[in-house]
Amino acid sequence: MNDNQLLRYSRQIMLPKIEVDGQQKLLAAKVLIVGAGGLGSPASIYLAAAGIGNITIYDDDVVDLSNLQRQIAHHTPDIGMDKAISSQQTLNKLNPDVNVNAVKQRLAGEQLDVEVEKADVVVDCSDNFATRFAINTACVRHKTPLVSGAAIRFEGQVSVFTPGRDNSPCYNCLYQSDGEELVNCATNGVVAPITGIVGSIQALEAMKLILGIGETLVGKLLLIDGLSMEINSMNLKKNPTCPSCGGMGVT
Repeated sequence: MNDNQLLRYSRQIMLPKIEVDGQQKLLAAKVLIVGAGGLGSPASIYLAAAGIGNITIYDDDVVDLSNLQRQIAHHTPDIGMDKAISSQQTLNKLNPDVNVNAVKQRLAGEQLDVEVEKADVVVDCSDNFATRFAINTACVRHKTPLVSGAAIRFEGQVSVFTPGRDNSPCYNCLYQSDGEELVNCATNGVVAPITGIVGSIQALEAMKLILGIGETLVGKLLLIDGLSMEINSMNLKKNPTCPSCGGMGVT
């Protein structure tokens, strides 16, 4: 690290669980973020600010006026711009040390496998059922840690999956792939700060995975009720008959 980086990250470096070695791990890390909307915005901003050295963002949508209520990586002049590119510009302004690879397409198929295999951690900030299961399948295949988040109305949830480690369940252990389409913000609405809370927790969990510190949300589902301000967690167990990870050996 150079002198500017030592100063930029000084408040993290002074933490005994991070220090210089931990900051170096963050700077060398590769994080894949799928989605540059309500969750991807705060997650990417905090990861870039914290010094994650390599961030790849995929999103095939463009910035709309209705996005600006919660998608804080985008600004009014960005309306009509590709969200991936708008996010990249925001992150570059925030921290030019970070290498941000922005791809304006839906991540799927062979490219999804390629990106998941390259990543140290995948942060799922997508907003549709099919994409979430496709990401989970790729993470299970390549044993890549996955941080999953969702927000709707006044509610949010976060979980972490580490396929092949810690007897971790996967996303498919929690939700059935033949279930109904997940509800989304466009049809049910969402209060702005709940996306910030969930996205920030996703960023923190990703950093903990990279640093190997603390207790992550592996085997737990964090449930956030913004109206009552109650935060609870449910224990999750690996499903031995899960079609995605049921036959995977644990190391």
